[in-house]
Amino acid sequence: MTANPESATKPAGNVPFPEGIIGVTQLAGLVGAPGLVILDCRHDLAQPDWGEQQYRLGHIPGAIFAHLDRDLAGARSGSNGRHPLPLAETFAARLRSWGVGPTSRVVAYDSAQGAYAARAWWMLRWVGHAQVAVLDGGWQAWQASGQPLSQEIPQPEPGDLRAAASLQAIVAADMVLGLVAAAPVTAPQGTLLLDARAPDRFAGRNETVDPVAGHIPGAINRFWKDNLDDQGRFKTAQQLRKEYASVLQGRAPQQVIVQCGSGVTACHDILALHIAGMPGAALYPGSWSEWIADPSRPIATGD
Repeated sequence: MTANPESATKPAGNVPFPEGIIGVTQLAGLVGAPGLVILDCRHDLAQPDWGEQQYRLGHIPGAIFAHLDRDLAGARSGSNGRHPLPLAETFAARLRSWGVGPTSRVVAYDSAQGAYAARAWWMLRWVGHAQVAVLDGGWQAWQASGQPLSQEIPQPEPGDLRAAASLQAIVAADMVLGLVAAAPVTAPQGTLLLDARAPDRFAGRNETVDPVAGHIPGAINRFWKDNLDDQGRFKTAQQLRKEYASVLQGRAPQQVIVQCGSGVTACHDILALHIAGMPGAALYPGSWSEWIADPSRPIATGD
């Protein structure tokens, strides 16, 4: 694992490549290299077609568009949240259609400070693919550095990736409910439920996305944007480690369950923990939007 864009492991071919975040200069030096797959994950929750429209106007050369709703989520049932996970093999098949194989190096980017690219990062690791990174600073950083753009739509040769042992843990709603019912999940040394949403939504104020406001009882708030510096890039590994150590209060990362509104920005917190050298937190994929689909599940409000 890498702590920052300047650290890297060396996969097949001895080409330096980080697993976590990658800087613009590093990515620019890899564009066009064999085995590199770039995913454009730009999205707007209020305008689901916006990301693809922007992609067609211009993208990083060679990038393939990955739609949050179609590609990075499964079918909604009405009770499984706004962005449920697809079957692992279904997602692996989509990755193969994008040319991803077992030795591919994958970079995801967006224009939302990593909010959606982190979901792609998490999902690739979820199907067992470790060589994946998020472009630090995203689309804005790429443009600001004067890097080339393209309107060409790639037609990749199919890859041969197969879903393998997952590198990321998940938990279901029933497990979360059991933890909430048994004892406060924030009890010292117990499981910690971390909510990555904005503080006002966590508290039950200004809810504009989901039909019910509030949070899961016992959860504490770690807003995903708190992982970023004032330039919209990830804070240093050292700073993230210090901040998350304060949040975890002596717990191991494996004692942490991260959730948000629909299992998307929670991946940003999990990526930040990874960058900090604290991997192992689990994702509750259904998150708040699944939790409130069952009115029998308890709800809390307030800070």
